[in-house]
Amino acid sequence: MNFAAVGSLIRFTSLSLVAVLSLLSSVNAQIPQLPGTTNQPQPIDPNNPNNLRPTTQNSSILSLEGGDRLMKEADQAVSAQNYTLAAKKLQEARQVYNQLSNFYQDLNASFSGIDNRVSDSQRQKALLTAQKRDEATYQLALVHRAQNQPELAVPLLIQIIKSQNPTRDLGKKAYQQLFELGFVDSPYPRQGSGSSSSSQK
Repeated sequence: MNFAAVGSLIRFTSLSLVAVLSLLSSVNAQIPQLPGTTNQPQPIDPNNPNNLRPTTQNSSILSLEGGDRLMKEADQAVSAQNYTLAAKKLQEARQVYNQLSNFYQDLNASFSGIDNRVSDSQRQKALLTAQKRDEATYQLALVHRAQNQPELAVPLLIQIIKSQNPTRDLGKKAYQQLFELGFVDSPYPRQGSGSSSSSQK
């Protein structure tokens, strides 16, 4: 065999190898991936009702469970003395509970005189979520006190008293906080009127 023939054979073999590799690459690209065989993260559809993964901070968590989860995260942040994160979580929980309370009130009014059973159920939910909102507000005020930000705590405490009434437990606690901050100078309840103001902390 002469050198020209050998050269032709080598070129033919090289071209054939390239063609085979290209074909294999094309075939592999068309083979579907089996479950568990890929390390690529799969896209998450936030609108898929079967998606049970936790919602992101920007997603809607308009539910009692969502608000309670935020409260738990706030407690954990307080335990870690991360007051900035705690304030953020408490503010989010407060907004969730407030929206829920407003929606339940609207439903209560809509069904009033039409179906008292439905109306009463929505009224109870409105009261429950309003109570949770005020509790979140109180905790947020305490966090602001821990951050030495009384100017942020005072308006929240006044909102609680207005919502709860000064005679209720949470209203008394909110007023006691105002008294400790020096925003008010008259203790409530007064000494000897049934409970000590020093016990409201």
